[in-house]
Amino acid sequence: MENNYKSGFVTLIGRPNVGKSTLMNHLIGQKIAITSDKPQTTRNRIQTVYTDERGQIIFLDTPGIHKAKNKLGEYMVSVAEHTLKEVDLILWLVEPSTFIGAGERYIAEQLQKVKTPIMLVINKIDTVKNQDEILTFIDTYKDICNFSEIVPLSALKGKNTDLMLELIYKYLPAGPQYYDEDTVTDQPMRQIAAELIREKALRLLSDEIPHGIAVTIEKMTERPNGLMDIEANIVCERDSHKGIIIGKGGAMLKKIGTAARREIEDLMDTKVNLQLWVKVRKEWRDSELYMKNYGYNGKDV
Repeated sequence: MENNYKSGFVTLIGRPNVGKSTLMNHLIGQKIAITSDKPQTTRNRIQTVYTDERGQIIFLDTPGIHKAKNKLGEYMVSVAEHTLKEVDLILWLVEPSTFIGAGERYIAEQLQKVKTPIMLVINKIDTVKNQDEILTFIDTYKDICNFSEIVPLSALKGKNTDLMLELIYKYLPAGPQYYDEDTVTDQPMRQIAAELIREKALRLLSDEIPHGIAVTIEKMTERPNGLMDIEANIVCERDSHKGIIIGKGGAMLKKIGTAARREIEDLMDTKVNLQLWVKVRKEWRDSELYMKNYGYNGKDV
């Protein structure tokens, strides 16, 4: 490796739904983190890898920092806050706005406690009609924290993401290549499959249900002909939710399954036989045992 090869860890933080997962998926060129228009989509820290001739960036996509309402919420916030101290650079994503709300101020308070360099990323600039307004948004935010860099961009359209990568490398130390160049994530395939099923449920179900669901993969086996059999449970908190998830004559569950199966097939490049069941576990988000069973292990933090 040449001496100027750089590598390091970068975390993406921000309030729920600012586009962290969209940005990461765009950078690595394939879908690993799930996206939806519902807040708190990402629950665990997802690690993805970007490699080019300049070096290697390991991105940690964390749950949105927010005031927690239950044990799952507390777990998500502690994952996000713990990460801030472990990385070489923090990317704080915000939306274009001239108003800084309580959620952003709360994040700024957390950031003032760390010595890690912070890059402010003003995302979704494709939604701004008058591009001159972007200077106003920069002006609004520039003094809330001691930022090393401020970059306006569009994760959805890929605008200014090259500039952001260039600036990220500025803050990374010289270092080794941690992963092979064709590695894009350290997520096990079971976890990605579970997350893709959860994403489809988030997108297709009504607002009051998604926060209360988890997905567990019960079985994942490959047949000799290459077909992958996957059996998964969608776990919800109420019997009434179970009925909505299944839908009339099983229509909603079938819809979720069909959409998830297509994406899993694309990712795994093989045919998939996906079977879904719905289970009720009352108040699982406040049960440490259930949270651990569903992959949210507080002891990992």
